Amino acid sequence: MSRKISTALVLVVLAAFLGYAAWKVLLAPDNLPPDGFARGNGRVEADLVDVSTRLAARVSDIAVREGDLVQPGDVLAVMDTTELVAQQRRAQAAVASAEAAVAVANAGITQANARLALSQSNLARAETLSKRGVVTREELDIRRMEAKVADSVLVAGHAEAIAKQRVVDAEEAALQEIEARIADSTLYATQAGRVLYRLAQPGEVLGSGGKVLTLVSLGDVYMEFFLPANAAPKVRLGDEARIVADIMPDMAIPAVVSFVAPQAQFTPKQVETLDERESLMFRIRVRIPPEMVAVRLAQVKTGVRGEAWVRLVRADGTLPDWPEGLTPPVANVLPAPNSRAGTTGEVPEDSEK
Repeated sequence: MSRKISTALVLVVLAAFLGYAAWKVLLAPDNLPPDGFARGNGRVEADLVDVSTRLAARVSDIAVREGDLVQPGDVLAVMDTTELVAQQRRAQAAVASAEAAVAVANAGITQANARLALSQSNLARAETLSKRGVVTREELDIRRMEAKVADSVLVAGHAEAIAKQRVVDAEEAALQEIEARIADSTLYATQAGRVLYRLAQPGEVLGSGGKVLTLVSLGDVYMEFFLPANAAPKVRLGDEARIVADIMPDMAIPAVVSFVAPQAQFTPKQVETLDERESLMFRIRVRIPPEMVAVRLAQVKTGVRGEAWVRLVRADGTLPDWPEGLTPPVANVLPAPNSRAGTTGEVPEDSEK
């Protein structure tokens, strides 16, 4: 009897051990983040900026190549302005002609003022002589009419001068419009970035809005990932975050939570979660501080895959401390910039958004 009990006990222990092993291998979640933390898969991204020409023109020169690093104010491309320069000269001549017409009108006003003064003087003399009976009434009426005509000529001269000045204003506006088109023919970088695609070549004719280059904007580098509905409400805007890139698994990049989706959405197919897929997820974005990106522009590459870590707010409103390995000083997050790093470099194959 005791032998049967021992055998049964051994079988129960063996079954329990096998059950635990099966649960551990097949069912138990593995490599979960510590309590109070959440993470998700994503990749380092940045916005793509299309550099386009505002006017239809021929491409005269492109000053950058694919992979070049550009700074705000750098010249990227120049469009042909031969026709615009000719229009500018014609507009300048029109402005000069209109200004000359204003000068003539102003001279006419001066003459009209002199004639008015003379006619008023003659009228005053005629009125005095008329009282003495020296000048006839008919001659006095003539002097009065001459004064009125001189006054009308002066009023007309002022109106003509104003009209001529309006012509000058119109011609100057046309000149400014042409000069603005000439200025728009030189395409500048509005922010730091890296040239991803060169979409045109010198000599090509592009229509209005034709794309010349595509830049990866490095002014806003971020990673997007998804969290389940039970974790996302515990993430707050402005909270610290960490990004661990696959190519640098031992380094944590400081980031800040810059976006938390206001409503849930169905889990995108490309999202991989550590637990079983859930039906609704919240999109989270963590942003690398711009000042950190600015000093390491030559090293920043988009498309790099990795994980984003965030802390979850506790019931008392506090946040847990970062575990070891996710609290490096900012200076040690990335290697020191290479003093020989130029403005050119290869674009990684997965650098597209």
